[in-house]
Amino acid sequence: MLVLAAAFAALSVALAGFGLDSLIEIAASGRESQLGIAWLALTALAMFALAYGKSRTGSALGNRVLQTEARVTAIDGLLALAILVGLVLNAALGWWWAFPAAALVIAAVAGREGSESWRGDSCDCC
Repeated sequence: MLVLAAAFAALSVALAGFGLDSLIEIAASGRESQLGIAWLALTALAMFALAYGKSRTGSALGNRVLQTEARVTAIDGLLALAILVGLVLNAALGWWWAFPAAALVIAAVAGREGSESWRGDSCDCC
């Protein structure tokens, strides 16, 4: 919700879209229903397809910003996939620890990306 307030304050459609996407993914990951699992599977596929398209286009245009954005989108796909695996293992096998383990994967990825961003390692566009 905070990101939506920030989007409104900044009048940023992109930030609002990111916030709404995050809310949808959070809602989908909180349900063990087949609908939530299907939604996350589609989200992961869409993110990977979008990352591939951004990467190809960025390479063709020599646009390093778009190439970096492709990596960020691929990470979004990996995060959706981690949540999906946790939900499926919990729903199918009753592995209650699978979803918290997926959350640890997400925390590790977020920590690594934040650390790289802080050091300036993740953006080779500047």
